[in-house]
Amino acid sequence: MAVAPSITSAPSLTDGPDGPDGPDGPDGPDMTDAATTLSSDTCGACTRAAYAPVRAEHDLLGEMSVPADAYHGIHTQRALDNFAVAGRRLHPGLVEALALVKKACAHANAELGYLDPRVADAVCAACDEMLHGDLGAHVVVDALQGGAGTSANMNVNEVLANRAEEFMGGTRGAYRLVRPLDHVNLHQSTNDVFPTALRVAAMRGLRELERAVAALQRAFQDRERDFAGVVKLGRTQLQDAVPITLGAECSAWAEALSRDRWRIFKCEERLRVVNLGGTAVGTGITAPRDYIFLVVERLREVTGLGMARAENLVDATQNADVFVEVSGILKAHAVNLLKISADLRLLASGPRGGLGELALPAVQAGSSLMPGKVNPVICEAVAQAAMRALGNDAALTVAAQAGQLELNAFLPLVADALLDTISILARACVMFRTRCVEGMRADAAACARHVDDSWGTVTALVPVLGYEGATRLVGVMRERDCGLRQAARHTGLLDEAALDALLSPEAMARLGSPAGQATQRGGPRSGQNNVPDNGSGNERGNGRGRP
Repeated sequence: MAVAPSITSAPSLTDGPDGPDGPDGPDGPDMTDAATTLSSDTCGACTRAAYAPVRAEHDLLGEMSVPADAYHGIHTQRALDNFAVAGRRLHPGLVEALALVKKACAHANAELGYLDPRVADAVCAACDEMLHGDLGAHVVVDALQGGAGTSANMNVNEVLANRAEEFMGGTRGAYRLVRPLDHVNLHQSTNDVFPTALRVAAMRGLRELERAVAALQRAFQDRERDFAGVVKLGRTQLQDAVPITLGAECSAWAEALSRDRWRIFKCEERLRVVNLGGTAVGTGITAPRDYIFLVVERLREVTGLGMARAENLVDATQNADVFVEVSGILKAHAVNLLKISADLRLLASGPRGGLGELALPAVQAGSSLMPGKVNPVICEAVAQAAMRALGNDAALTVAAQAGQLELNAFLPLVADALLDTISILARACVMFRTRCVEGMRADAAACARHVDDSWGTVTALVPVLGYEGATRLVGVMRERDCGLRQAARHTGLLDEAALDALLSPEAMARLGSPAGQATQRGGPRSGQNNVPDNGSGNERGNGRGRP
């Protein structure tokens, strides 16, 4: 196999437009100066520079100029002129997945004798460069495009064909040794390639997301252990409720992430079934039967994923509900991230004039006006990532239901929304863990102060004092504007040791009250000691009461 030139190099134009052998000599197709050819086909959306060397290419609609050093061809060039919607290119994961699909197809076609092994080797080498090198940068079409992904498929076909042509000793843009449609796209349609690539890209991205969620879950489990001994005030409807440990709150966040992790893992079962080999509408027209049966096996090999051919290729070609299902699972994760990040912001509020029970890592100054202000910016960024995911889910849902008959023409939006959600949530989880959760600490003094100051804490004393005794204690707290411990001392209802036991971390963390401690109406059971035994022998220091 000939050594190909660098992908940054362009064909030589020293022989002029006609070359030594005419306009289509051995150095490739006609090369002319843009000053004489671009005036009629240059528009505002066109990305080629005026006066740059160009080559002429042909398609159904006629001739068009393409930059001479471009790996893409006329189909991509028309797409660049037509579609300037999103203002960004295809998701990188989708480009890589398209390369994997093309590689699997080349392997299958060569193995069955439908493709020259030398061409297949060159195409596969180009696919590897698109996967691991710089060739993916030449997939330049807009993320949002008409045609159900045809522009994306053709961009990849053209780039791979031109690079494979170079590997075989040919010239970029010549298409003499390797052609985009006859070789790279052999026995394929955009309608089976694009949705298959989307599934591959989503599965690869979901594995990364699952790892990120698992690491975030472990970080909250670590904080659960660290904060197990911190008793704080629980809150329902943003009002004082009964005491709880900060560790127990962390455990709830970790458990929610555990469910997310499991649901994300199970997404592979939804995505692994592909329609590759079904070509245009799922009937496999133009594709040999042996190829249809083999190509998914080769896809499984090149991706390392458990891909399987759909039993009903027509269904898998026209329906996009599986993407809605996966997006819904990602939406659930986004909702959990939104809730958890909001909880941390609230607990860290203040820190002097708010709750101030958590101290989040200070990662940047918070104000251009107010000295000393530090904001919970990581939580806010995580929340925005979650909000973006919710918006993507809405867009994806509309696009998925807009399909008609044998095809959904709006898969580019489905792909853009789904892959963006996967990527943004994965990055958000990593950021949340490394820049916030791992470094957050409890303000035990603030937690103890709120427990002592709140009437809600008295509920924990009902098993010993009874409802009437607890109500009396609340009345003293209100009348004297004091904390729980000061009121207990004033009334003599409970001593410090009894309060320490009733409000210990062990008492707050265990499920229910110990047997025999439940009260009867009007007070504790007769003969019951006012000090429950928690078996810890551990006393906690007093919270700060009101002066």
